[in-house]
Amino acid sequence: MTDVMISYRIRHLREQNNMTQAELAKQLGITRSSVNAWEMGISVPSTQYLVELASIFKVSTDYLLGLESSATVSVDGLTESDIQAIHYLITHLKNKNNSGTI
Repeated sequence: MTDVMISYRIRHLREQNNMTQAELAKQLGITRSSVNAWEMGISVPSTQYLVELASIFKVSTDYLLGLESSATVSVDGLTESDIQAIHYLITHLKNKNNSGTI
């Protein structure tokens, strides 16, 4: 587990969800400066907050800790056609990235 991985993933997930540090802090019941300290790698979230962050961002705690490299995507509420389109897009992006093309 690296503090850098945790800080990067928290920031990345927060930005991906279009949240400010203040909005995330409010959901967690903590100060914005605490979230900032996590993202800067100055401190790390306690176990309680890791679990809450995983719940908010719908990822595993292992993902936040850098123990696994893949994240899950919830497909709740999507049609089978939507799910197939997402699968196609993921496969396309993986193939594009593996071939080295832009």
